[in-house]
Amino acid sequence: MQYTIEARELTNGYAHRTLTIEADDADQAIDRFVRDRNAELMSFTRPARGPESIATVKTEDSILLVRVYSG
Repeated sequence: MQYTIEARELTNGYAHRTLTIEADDADQAIDRFVRDRNAELMSFTRPARGPESIATVKTEDSILLVRVYSG
């Protein structure tokens, strides 16, 4: 299944990236995103209802707000 990841830098409101990752579920998608960037997962929330999960990720030089959803 494909998961779309939208990452927005909290330290720079203009930086916004979107990419697609092949994964079995949202957990695996965010794990790959974090690992590929040598980053640290600070928080990850999967709402009981709704199609997207939200994460906060810390890289060497920024903090990212990350949305993960299928499609």
